[in-house]
Amino acid sequence: MALLWTWRCSGRLLTRHFSGAARRGVRPGGEELSRLRLDDLAPTVRSETGLELLFGLSPCLLALQAARRRVARLLLQAGRSGLQGERAELLRAAEAQDIPVLRPRRKQLDALCHYQVHQGVCMEVSPLRPLPWTESREARPGDDPQQLWLILEGLQDPRNLGAVLRSAYFLGVDKVITSRRNSCPLTPVVSKASAGAVEVMDVFSTDDLAGFLQVKARQGWLVAGTVGCPGPETSLSSEMPITSCLEFVWDQPTLLVLGNEGSGLSQEVQASCQVLLTILPGRQLPPGLESLNVSVATALNTHWASQARGIINSTY
Repeated sequence: MALLWTWRCSGRLLTRHFSGAARRGVRPGGEELSRLRLDDLAPTVRSETGLELLFGLSPCLLALQAARRRVARLLLQAGRSGLQGERAELLRAAEAQDIPVLRPRRKQLDALCHYQVHQGVCMEVSPLRPLPWTESREARPGDDPQQLWLILEGLQDPRNLGAVLRSAYFLGVDKVITSRRNSCPLTPVVSKASAGAVEVMDVFSTDDLAGFLQVKARQGWLVAGTVGCPGPETSLSSEMPITSCLEFVWDQPTLLVLGNEGSGLSQEVQASCQVLLTILPGRQLPPGLESLNVSVATALNTHWASQARGIINSTY
């Protein structure tokens, strides 16, 4: 029989039936990911030399401009009547760097990319990996009272991660730090989903995310976790009050922490947060729809934070 829990979220009483799986502490991330389409988790195309196939116009062009990867060769689809715009720019950049250029047919590119949307452009490149977070990269909250860092725990869907990084870069997030364990690597699918943003931004990682958050809290940062409203993991593991993101005052250096697509924040990381934020729904929701996709939640939270920090105008 399901349990019935009632608690207050941002001044509103909320009621939720907890399933047996939630009561047993089953983390739903695996079940959530098992429903993804196979092409959402397409294998990284990697050669015997350790190179991988980057695809898409923006990822390839930005990777060439950033020069953080080793580029073995550029593949431009044959049969196009002249190269214009960004494709011509891409070809000029490759030639300036003495990168070999091949002109395969569309079917060859399709097969090489496992039928991903490549826009007629691919590059054989070295992998891109998160940078290890070290004390030398330390920034104090007093350096900039409006700093906003994005902390990601256990994001596993490459398209989610790419969309999160694209929003973070667009909306002026100062740093992005991921958990090294159970996190999606920075694959070509991530780069394509980020529209190439991952090619020009720094992504850091740490082995001890909870410890990192605790250290930052002692340094004066505000550690703000995000949860669905309501959510079984929140009520069972934390007595911390939940605040609507619209009511939260973004007036101090903040670490915004988002969790796994299915299970959210782990209990250890959630316990390291000082406040929990949620996005309130516009209607009463059935079980299973209590939260937004993590990339959508990231975009909304960082947009509100950017408005409060004066980075973007609140009117259009």
